[in-house]
Amino acid sequence: MLKPNILAVLLIMFISTLGSPVHMLEAAEQPSDQSISTTNTHLRFTYEDVQLPANEKMGFLGSTMLFDVNDWLSTGIGAYGAVAGKRGGFITLGGAAEVRQELAPWLELNSGLFVGAGGGRGGFQLSGGGLMLRYHLGAKLKSERWGSLGAGVSHVDFPDGTIHSSQPYLSYEYPFKTVISSGWFDSDRLDGYGGVYSPEAEHEFAVVSRTYRIPSGVKQDNGINAQHPIIHLLGVEWSRYLDKNLFVRIESEGAMGGESTGYMQILFGGGYRFSLLDSSWLKLTSSAGVAGGGAVATGGGFLIDATAALQQQLGDHLFAEVAVGYVVAPGGDFKAVSYAGKLGYHFYSPDFTDESSPVSSLEGFEPLNLRIRTAHQSYYRASPQWRSHHANLNVDLLGFQVDYFMNETLFLTGQGLAAYKGKAGAYMTGLLGAGVHLPIFGSPVYAEAELLGGAAGGGGLAVGGGLVWQASAGLGYQFSDLYSAQLSYGHMSAAKGSFRAKTLTFAVGYKFSLFLK
Repeated sequence: MLKPNILAVLLIMFISTLGSPVHMLEAAEQPSDQSISTTNTHLRFTYEDVQLPANEKMGFLGSTMLFDVNDWLSTGIGAYGAVAGKRGGFITLGGAAEVRQELAPWLELNSGLFVGAGGGRGGFQLSGGGLMLRYHLGAKLKSERWGSLGAGVSHVDFPDGTIHSSQPYLSYEYPFKTVISSGWFDSDRLDGYGGVYSPEAEHEFAVVSRTYRIPSGVKQDNGINAQHPIIHLLGVEWSRYLDKNLFVRIESEGAMGGESTGYMQILFGGGYRFSLLDSSWLKLTSSAGVAGGGAVATGGGFLIDATAALQQQLGDHLFAEVAVGYVVAPGGDFKAVSYAGKLGYHFYSPDFTDESSPVSSLEGFEPLNLRIRTAHQSYYRASPQWRSHHANLNVDLLGFQVDYFMNETLFLTGQGLAAYKGKAGAYMTGLLGAGVHLPIFGSPVYAEAELLGGAAGGGGLAVGGGLVWQASAGLGYQFSDLYSAQLSYGHMSAAKGSFRAKTLTFAVGYKFSLFLK
């Protein structure tokens, strides 16, 4: 019989593939009568004090993006991280599902489940394999303009570890709408409408290479050893402009060089840009969030930074950016000067506020064909020194992979996975790469191969400075225009460490389209 924690993992893998309540165009007799529905989306932040062994408290900050599937169900992805106490770097990633009941236009009851993986400072003694289950029951007061305030009771459980805590929580939620199409949208359906005004939201997405240079005198989290003077990080960043110059942003990065393997940060913030020339900008930003791991002394895990950047447009969409800044952990000894280089993509998306809009409103936008995969991956030992402890145990991971198909064959891909079993709690990996997709003789069966590289660390896996690469190939089956399942086998290796592993991945995929220009 399956254990309850395994049932929860399988349940969230299935629910998360439902994705957002993506909507097909509603066809009418004439193209001008077609409409496309918008999706209610919620960005939620929660805070709670989690009880650890020996009456220790850990301030836990959560961020979740939820998409309404229907009037009573939402699904999405989320992350939780320590921001208070002494467990900086305790971070988990995973999927979430929530049911809700509206009692009045301004009042709602909700209950949900988060299934994630990760951990951090405290190792497998606290988080075990890394599997985290969070249940909540709460209510929120709703305001369309200002967002929603909520409160309730949650239970955080690491079934293989020593954290089993119930506590109250507070939340803030910001609602907005997105335009998504089920399956891959045929761009020919947008032809023939002529110039139609459409409200737009401006965005930027960038791959970030960052270096922290740490002053002498900064100690590691044991308060004794000196912190290594350099940390190299690799990650991604997304920004959304609220007007012509003011923007908000989210970034996530992990160590891939230096001697702080396992360090990770997830930051939220905003900034303002100033036009220098027609294609050049000065950007000032400030962010705060969760950070730690790799013996970096972030205290409770709260990190703040301030940066100045010069951005240069390289074309209609591509841009390059260099930035310098300063980061500090108020609750710990860590501080550093930050240098970053970014290569990014600038784009616009529809910015609708109604429940539906005419398809002609999408004139000028192009569908971006995407696939999200909920992935279960297992590592099998391929070298004797692949782990510093429990080397006889396999490592199981849970996470997500997003694929952008440039055409029917080639795709770019990015993934985030975290350990949930195998006494490797706190291990996480974030990889970027490319792949090929080949249908076999025109049947629903297809073959895929991928090559990825990026950062990994934590959990006692011997990944050296954190830079890793992974190659894999497998077979899949396309059940419908929307859903697929795939089994892949591969190899993963650290560039400078002794980590070597064979990988076996099972993933459930869901196709959808976003509209960009």
